[in-house]
Amino acid sequence: MTNYKELVKEAAALLDTFKPNEQCLETLIEDRSKSLEKKYGSEDKSFLLDIVSGCIEQKKVLDVVINTFYDQHGRLVLKADYNRFSVVCYIAVFLLEDVGLPRFSKIITSQDITKMHKFLRFLFSVTNLTGWIQSEWSRIYDAAYVEHTWIVPLLRWRPRVEELLEQLSRRMSSGSLPKKAPPSCTQPMEFALTKPKPRPFPVPEPVPAQQKHQPVNPNIFKPPKEQEVLEELREKNRLKAQRGLYEANMQQFKCAKPQKSERTEKHISELKEAQEAQLKFDAVFTSGTPATQKVNSLPIRLNTTSILREGAFYNKKLEGELLRLERVAEGASDPCAYERHEQAKREKEQQEQQAQQQRRHLEAKISYEEAALARTRITQHKQQMAQVKKEETAELMRVYAARRLEEERGMKELVQQVSEGHQNSRIARDKLQLFKQKLVREECEERREMMARALEEAQEEMAKKMELIGQIRAMEALPRHTHKLLDDTETGGHALLCEMSLAELRERVWMLRATQQRHLEDRRRHIQQDKQQRQDMLTQQLHNIATYRTAMEQAAARRQEESVCRPSAQELLEGDETLRALRQTLQNKRQQRQQLTHTQTHTRTLKHTQHTHKSTHTLQQWDQRKKGLEEQQWEELEKSLQMSIQQGAPNTV
Repeated sequence: MTNYKELVKEAAALLDTFKPNEQCLETLIEDRSKSLEKKYGSEDKSFLLDIVSGCIEQKKVLDVVINTFYDQHGRLVLKADYNRFSVVCYIAVFLLEDVGLPRFSKIITSQDITKMHKFLRFLFSVTNLTGWIQSEWSRIYDAAYVEHTWIVPLLRWRPRVEELLEQLSRRMSSGSLPKKAPPSCTQPMEFALTKPKPRPFPVPEPVPAQQKHQPVNPNIFKPPKEQEVLEELREKNRLKAQRGLYEANMQQFKCAKPQKSERTEKHISELKEAQEAQLKFDAVFTSGTPATQKVNSLPIRLNTTSILREGAFYNKKLEGELLRLERVAEGASDPCAYERHEQAKREKEQQEQQAQQQRRHLEAKISYEEAALARTRITQHKQQMAQVKKEETAELMRVYAARRLEEERGMKELVQQVSEGHQNSRIARDKLQLFKQKLVREECEERREMMARALEEAQEEMAKKMELIGQIRAMEALPRHTHKLLDDTETGGHALLCEMSLAELRERVWMLRATQQRHLEDRRRHIQQDKQQRQDMLTQQLHNIATYRTAMEQAAARRQEESVCRPSAQELLEGDETLRALRQTLQNKRQQRQQLTHTQTHTRTLKHTQHTHKSTHTLQQWDQRKKGLEEQQWEELEKSLQMSIQQGAPNTV
């Protein structure tokens, strides 16, 4: 009688000893098959090896269920029973159809009843099978294959497994009966033989004394003083940076304050008032100088290039102004009067250009209105032409309907001829089907032969690969000795003049780095001096730029006051008679176009309503005529088919 408890235990032990990174499945089966032949019969041995190989091959599918079971019930189940649950899960999912429920129940009852009851209840739950188990298995295999091969059979076996679970629950509730103690048997005693004396321990060999090594120079491993100095400087700089960061975090930002100052709010209110005062939609848009209270804008936030460029610009302008004053002092004429005359002349030309631009704008609008009137007249003419085309199309449709009726009568006669030809084509179709079946059988036989040859070649190639892997592993298992001692004070022994030991090389490298550090510090000191001189020069340039900007702002304010006192260009344009006449002409053209579009839309709606009534009436008449013709055609076709069947009936009998 088969002991299923031992079989499951042996399968779990084989799975525990299997290491996929070090050995393959075939080697495991070959190593264990000889030992299993002595314990079990051929049937039990094949069953055990099938379970072990199946658990290893389907490990991903089984791990999905077992890992989730341990996540939910891990507190009540030991981790050592992981492979035992894997064996039971593999039998339930893959071998339940072959094993049968009686044999499966024997396997379950041979194990711990409480654990098996909990695991089977978890595995055969409908929500688990049709839910997350099916979705997780579908990620590994095709969804249709999973549902047809695994999920549907498990759901079909579920009612019978429920009966097994009820039996297990009854056994758990009733408790196991106390087992009778086995009868005492005679225990054989060992012979009182004299024990042999233990072998004496070998005398240890004396340890040879080693020569004392020379002490290493302490200066070799002593760090240089420059490193300590650099570490102190780094620590000071780090503390200084932390102090600056703390102060910056404690103080409020100067460049992005969350609230506006009184000066900023006052400036914003003045800008809003100036903008509201200038809201003249017909005036020429100009960007005047904004009202500001800035007198000294130091420090000016510019980069170095901008500061130098603007400083050079203002210096050049200052030199030109000084040169002009010197010429005036020497007796030369002042060009201010000439500049004022030129300014007045430019303003007059600008006013004339604005008037000309306004005139062109009005003329363009008038031409647009005239074009719109022309387009409306053209659309009316096209609509009339379209109406004529529609009437001609309706006449052509009536002619086409009559022609269509004649074609349908011809098609009816053609259908009768085709029905007679179908009987002759049936015999040819049967012969063609037999010929195709013969070709398919020959193709299947050729495919089987090719698959058999490919399988043999793959087996031979796999055997060669396994042999090569065994040779490589045997070579890797050989021990390797790669120990090597190194003395820093010894040279390589190449008999070269420039040869030196590792310790001497380190000392020379340290001296070279110290020399480089001194050069670096000198260079850094020179760079800082140049930077300070450049910073002083930039500060002086910024001060000069601020002074020049203040003077230019004052001059711009004076020019703005003078421009306010003069009349605006819009007032001058409004008094022009030609512009007034053009505006009146534009208004008249717009009124004409609006009247024309109103009449056009009214006539279009009337025509559309009349056309819809007429088209619906004609469509109803056409549908009624078509239905009558179709019914008559189908009746004639049925009669012709009945007659053909009656004529062919005596021949078939």
